[in-house]
Amino acid sequence: MTAWLATGAMVYGGLLAGLYLFQRQLLYLPSASRPDPLQAGVPDMQAVRLETGDGLALLAWYKPPAPGRRLLVYLHGNAGHIGHRGFKARPFLDAGHGVLLVSWRGYGGNAGQPSEEGLLHDARAALAFAARQGLGHGQVVLYGESLGSGLAVQLAAEAAGAGRPVGGVVLEAPFTSIAEVAQYHYFYVPARYMVADKFDSAARVAAVGAPLLIVHGERDRTVPVRFGRELFEAAAEPKEAAWLPEAGHNDLFDHGAAERVRRFIERLP
Repeated sequence: MTAWLATGAMVYGGLLAGLYLFQRQLLYLPSASRPDPLQAGVPDMQAVRLETGDGLALLAWYKPPAPGRRLLVYLHGNAGHIGHRGFKARPFLDAGHGVLLVSWRGYGGNAGQPSEEGLLHDARAALAFAARQGLGHGQVVLYGESLGSGLAVQLAAEAAGAGRPVGGVVLEAPFTSIAEVAQYHYFYVPARYMVADKFDSAARVAAVGAPLLIVHGERDRTVPVRFGRELFEAAAEPKEAAWLPEAGHNDLFDHGAAERVRRFIERLP
């Protein structure tokens, strides 16, 4: 019996060690191939470079807004690259809005290794790029997809804290924190205490200082909708939500999300 317990303890300890040591490989799932705007369905977007505060030059795709329209700074999720988001940019481009598709370090041929601190450098570089195009923070809508929602929340809170709030924030399939989502998926280990990159949106969302829209699928199994609802409750007004009953994690645009987001953007002050 003692031997069985010892073996079980060793196996469990090995599992904990593996999850801790390889957690970033589980969280970040980049595609290393360099995407092409034409193949992604956005030939009207041009490739630009974002210079980060820690010395990286990152690929991004950009098209400026038409007069009187907004710029969406699109912060994508943990998998693939920006080429997989061309279909999401298309409805907003067609409506005259500008889009900046931000490619993270380690994604889409970019140098560097992703981490919470590193991705924050990348997201801040996107706002700095918008400013260099003559676009004030008030003309910018931060769009955070899944993992990108944590970056959108922090970026918006930082901008509001500096007295330069963004024009709006859209969160697609957001979470309260990566620690809580990890605990949901790895319920058999103390995952919330092992996570290095916490992306604690629940602690920051009340400070975004801008109109907020949360869009979440009620059939989401990757980031269950309860996390989006909890984040919505923690957020300050003005805020609104679209809970899509038939949508999962990756198919929100098949269930009307683009039109819901477009209407939100075009109602902004």
